Amino acid sequence: MDTRLQSTETPQESKDQNLNQVPETGTCETQTEKTESADSPEVMETMAGTGADPEAVAEQEMSEAEADAVQRRDLTKEDVLAMAEELAARDAADIRRDDVSRLRKYFSDIKNAELSALREQSEDAGEENSGKSDAPEDELEEKLRQVLASIKAKKQAWLVEQEAIKAANLESKQAVVDEILALAADTDNVNRTYQRFQELREKFLSIGEVTPSAETDIQRAFKDAQERYYDQLKVNKDLRDYDFRKNLDVKMLLIDEARKLVEEPDVIAAFRRLQELHVKWRETGPVAKEKRDEIWNQFKDVSAEINKRYQAHFEERKAQEQRNEEGKTAICERVEALDISGIRNFAGWDEMTKVIMAAQEDWKKLGFASRKMNNALFARFRATCDKFFAAKAEFFKNTKEALSANLAKKIALCERAEVLRDSTDWKKTTDELVELQKQWKTIGAVPKKHSDAVWHRFLSACDTFFDNKKKATSGVRHEQQANLKAKREIIESLKSIPADTPRDKAQSMVRELQAKWSSVGHVPFRDKDKIYDAYRAQLNELTERFDLRGTHQAMAGFEANVADMASDENRLYRERERLMRTLEQKRSELHTVENNMGFFNSKSKAGEQMMRDLNARVQRLKDDLNVLEQKIAIIDAKL
Repeated sequence: MDTRLQSTETPQESKDQNLNQVPETGTCETQTEKTESADSPEVMETMAGTGADPEAVAEQEMSEAEADAVQRRDLTKEDVLAMAEELAARDAADIRRDDVSRLRKYFSDIKNAELSALREQSEDAGEENSGKSDAPEDELEEKLRQVLASIKAKKQAWLVEQEAIKAANLESKQAVVDEILALAADTDNVNRTYQRFQELREKFLSIGEVTPSAETDIQRAFKDAQERYYDQLKVNKDLRDYDFRKNLDVKMLLIDEARKLVEEPDVIAAFRRLQELHVKWRETGPVAKEKRDEIWNQFKDVSAEINKRYQAHFEERKAQEQRNEEGKTAICERVEALDISGIRNFAGWDEMTKVIMAAQEDWKKLGFASRKMNNALFARFRATCDKFFAAKAEFFKNTKEALSANLAKKIALCERAEVLRDSTDWKKTTDELVELQKQWKTIGAVPKKHSDAVWHRFLSACDTFFDNKKKATSGVRHEQQANLKAKREIIESLKSIPADTPRDKAQSMVRELQAKWSSVGHVPFRDKDKIYDAYRAQLNELTERFDLRGTHQAMAGFEANVADMASDENRLYRERERLMRTLEQKRSELHTVENNMGFFNSKSKAGEQMMRDLNARVQRLKDDLNVLEQKIAIIDAKL
């Protein structure tokens, strides 16, 4: 129903007027007083109006939208058919216009899901024509079609019936209006027809709804007919004034109640109550002509204030929905931008899962977006999340197979090491065990429950051989002690290189000492790592001090090259892309090495050596990453 201001002096104005009066004969006045003016300001359409609140209906529909998606996933075809049969048993008035399409959509989704499952089964079984999309015969589908058709027919018949009833009501109301006009036209007998006039008023009010398009016209015609009758009615002025005073009291109470609604915190409740007050205002009879404009303006002003608050409320809600839409769009873009193609381990998937879960928590904190966009955004966000979790499940499935294959490879290495552990061919067996250890490093992770056991088995076989070798070669200790002393002297020589030594000379001195170090034989095993770490630390310090790697010089050369390319942005962008690809490769390699380090047991001697090698490799990768990041920063400064 239209929610604009309508006339407050409706046919209901005179409902209670002069109910007990019997007009006196011979008291007609020379001029007729009108009860309502045709051009009164109360003829304007009301801002409050009556009828259902469309915004509230929209809000209810939005609140059910996402719940509908959850309900749908648990339904079967039999459930949908049962729902349809239950719907068919309802009264036609209780059937909503979208019930049939929603049930048909439920059934179609279930059927499509079954068909998709059949396709996957056919493809997995390698069946020919596995891509066929023909669905199998389904008796439930035909039965559902018949039930839905009966529901539509039932609803359509009810609608036709309602239209006929409203058309009949319109004819009845028009007949009442015509009879009132006839009574008003009979000026000689108007006093004698007052009782009939009251009966006609009651009859008009008791007649049901008419078509919305005719509602305003028939109400206006009814009001005009009443006014014409009252203008002709010669009643006792005291009784008329009494009715006016009584109606004035009622309307003043309505104004007071409307003023209280201005302070009502629940804006929607206040608006709905205002609609009820407008209905009562129209049902209340007229007041004295000199008071009509005054009290109507009071009531209209209060109504305008409440309507203004109501409009502001929905404008704010609309703005909030826009903010929610922007927030949900940003979350969709955020998760869509996540790159899951490069995840190669459990830790990576766990980290990415935390990111997705955080996005879902952020989504829950946002309220509804606009009715038009809310469902679309939810479907978009859910599709991205489903894609991620499907990829994660596939990775875990494939990883399980890879872990089993890696376990088989490591068990084979354990068996070979156990064959060699009692060998006395020290040189050949040492080389072969070292080769086995290198192969071990190249094999990926194994199931966690087998990781420690298979590693200790391999390590035990290696340690047994090397312990036997150590006992058998104890005669070389004296030589190893001499070698240890020689290597310590080399380290001291490196430390004694003056800081002001020219770069070329320092580089030559370091190379000579490195060659000398390489010529020195083995040292005692317990000192091997310590002396090597000291030697490497000193080399690193000299390399940094004299820029023996040429990093600074190379960086200066790179800056010069970038300066040459500064006039060509395309070259700069291509060079930056090349560096970024190299950077990502290095990062991936570093991540893989660090992940593999977690599978080694550093408590054994062989494990300690492996960890030292891995740590050295990690440091080299970090140095390379640092250089690449500096180069990228140089290019970014030019773009």
